[in-house]
Amino acid sequence: MDSQNNLLIKCLNLHISGSVQGIGFRPFVYRLAKELELKGWVNNNAQGVAIAVEGNQQQLDLFIERLQSEKPARSQIQQITQEWCEPVHYQTFEIHESTDNTSTKTAVILPDLATCDDCLRDIFNPKNRRYRYPFTNCTNCGTRYSIIRAVPYDRHNTTMHKFQMCADCQAEYDQPLDRRFHAQPNACPQCGPHLELWDRDGRVLAIGEQSLLETVQGIREGKILAIKGLGGFQLVVDANHAAAISKLRSRKHRPHKPLALMYPNLASIHQDCQVSDLEAQLLKSTEAPIVLLQKFNKGIKPLVSNNDYIGVMLPYTPLHHLLMAELQSPIVATSGNLSDEPICIDNQEAIACLGNIADLFLVHNRDIAQPVDDSVVRMIGDHPVILRRARGYAPSPLAPLPEGEGNKRILALGGHLKNAIALSINSSIILSQHIGDLETKKAFEHFQRIVQGLCAAYEFQPEVITCDAHPDYLSSQYAQHLSQSLQIPLIPVQHHYAHVLAGMIDNQIFAPVLGIAWDGTGYGLDGTIWGGEFLKITDSGFARVAHLRQFSILGGDKAAKEPRRVALGILWKIFGDRLWDLEVYPLQSFTNFELNIYKTLLAKQGNLIQTSSMGRLFDAVAALLGICQVASFEGQAAIALEQISDATTNDFYGMDVKNDGEIDWTNLIQSILEDIQNQTAITIIAAKFHNSLVAVMVAIARQFGIKQIVLTGGCFQNRYLTERAIERLTQAGFQVYCHQNIPPNDGGIAAGQIMAALREISD
Repeated sequence: MDSQNNLLIKCLNLHISGSVQGIGFRPFVYRLAKELELKGWVNNNAQGVAIAVEGNQQQLDLFIERLQSEKPARSQIQQITQEWCEPVHYQTFEIHESTDNTSTKTAVILPDLATCDDCLRDIFNPKNRRYRYPFTNCTNCGTRYSIIRAVPYDRHNTTMHKFQMCADCQAEYDQPLDRRFHAQPNACPQCGPHLELWDRDGRVLAIGEQSLLETVQGIREGKILAIKGLGGFQLVVDANHAAAISKLRSRKHRPHKPLALMYPNLASIHQDCQVSDLEAQLLKSTEAPIVLLQKFNKGIKPLVSNNDYIGVMLPYTPLHHLLMAELQSPIVATSGNLSDEPICIDNQEAIACLGNIADLFLVHNRDIAQPVDDSVVRMIGDHPVILRRARGYAPSPLAPLPEGEGNKRILALGGHLKNAIALSINSSIILSQHIGDLETKKAFEHFQRIVQGLCAAYEFQPEVITCDAHPDYLSSQYAQHLSQSLQIPLIPVQHHYAHVLAGMIDNQIFAPVLGIAWDGTGYGLDGTIWGGEFLKITDSGFARVAHLRQFSILGGDKAAKEPRRVALGILWKIFGDRLWDLEVYPLQSFTNFELNIYKTLLAKQGNLIQTSSMGRLFDAVAALLGICQVASFEGQAAIALEQISDATTNDFYGMDVKNDGEIDWTNLIQSILEDIQNQTAITIIAAKFHNSLVAVMVAIARQFGIKQIVLTGGCFQNRYLTERAIERLTQAGFQVYCHQNIPPNDGGIAAGQIMAALREISD
């Protein structure tokens, strides 16, 4: 009977959801079906890939097995649904045109992918018709999210719709066995986008290959080039040209923040930086992020970065590869935007916004639908941690939500700094690309466009909206507006609770969890600013079980940019009026006029903000050590403190933990002042400070006895702190979880907001 059964023709309908569009999945299915002598068809639709296949039982079983085991490397199968039906008796196996049905769109939009080796060979082969063509791509690489306006991912739904393929490109596009089969951005010099070099007034100086060569010459001469890349403009200068870097910093008003470098190849990076095998894999991956590497070549210009670490990337588009092949030396490549404003994506917008920064503009005529910055990754412990999730990663779905959850369509609007939004679709979380700080009108408009654009691409109609609990955040106010206009529920979520839940999602763990959420700021349930929190996560909610002792900060948001103000608030809490007699760096950095104002403010205390922020404690210690009194970018003081820490010492200062869970830093600060007085090296003091925080983590973890510990918040971007914490907590018998695919900073809280909303809905 079994042998007879195997000879019967059966028909199987499959539907596959996940990352299965735009990466050669249909050609793979076609080749597999042909090899197994199966009949039927495959196509894309708004939910993923649909397959109808006919054959005997043995053939179909093998087809399903190999479908999963041999799928394209970039694909991710989230779910396969099967339905057996009566045979139709297909005569062959075909790839059908995509269908754009009216049901819910859940097909995954893929992120932009770095240029593959095959396409690189094309652009550097003089005999190839795409020789030196900067928009070369195939099904295995190239633009995806940055050109998509809607799903399914077909050419008419992208910004390539205006380019009519020539006969040669169309033949490739139509041939199932060609690697450019249904490569939606497929083009060549005869039918695709082209480059132009413009001056500051938008006048065309050169076209095509000549514009590329003149761009190279401009970089060599020390000019600032605004180059339209994959997801927006980049500002580029020669990394070995000190005057050009200085000019870029001056014009962009970016005096200290490190600048990212692009190197021509991995060998040249090895000359300047320590590169582990894992870091090399990251640099060469299809995501091709900026990777933070420890530098050892003192020849790297301090103007690029005066830190021990620099952000480094390899070329990831054909245009970058062509530029770097000509230059053969590193370039500074930083986001093409004004301070606190979004990255420019339009040619005319770039002329208007960057005209006072760039000397020349290398542009092209392929529109960018979705602005996407470069991603940033850092190795912490033995795994990569995404610090800025954008090109290469967004908007790939995160790990699936717990079974039975995620049926509600939830829109999460994130926070105020490092904003990213998230959608809950089909039991998955789609986390947007890095949007940035919502500090200006343009930044807020940019945020709204991405909300509308991502929702439109998926035809996403939220049933619930969630946001940060801070009522003054623009993202929270926008959430309130949307909730009222759509007449759907709004669920505000406490900032640090969202952080911990994001860490839990990232690691696929469940309550009970002790979350250590340390960052710069977050609205607390008591109306004060939290940031040094220990949260006990239960099945139904959370409790704040320990926290840093509160202190006053002078000037609200200004304190985040002036560590010396934070130091004054802490010193006042300890010494009161005796503060003014101390000989400390923060006091010496103020004028007498300023000090008189602060004396009055601290004496009254009435209007001063109270905070338990660990990020601000880092600022205060950096100011006391004299390494940062005024910061020009977020995290500058904390980064400096990490950089100088002497990893050879295990000494630490004592910190008292009171019965109510308050962590008193009084002894810590007094001991630091004593060490300064005794002329202890600041490298030792900085290390002892970090070690003290780790000792507190272990003490509180032991007090509550919850085995699962999640480290989350911006403070855990600090490699020294995080690695020490993992080591000591693990030695103490705890299971320690850190972020990996979801940023530990505020770029990840939208994912946590989704989970918080689902928890509240299910209660």
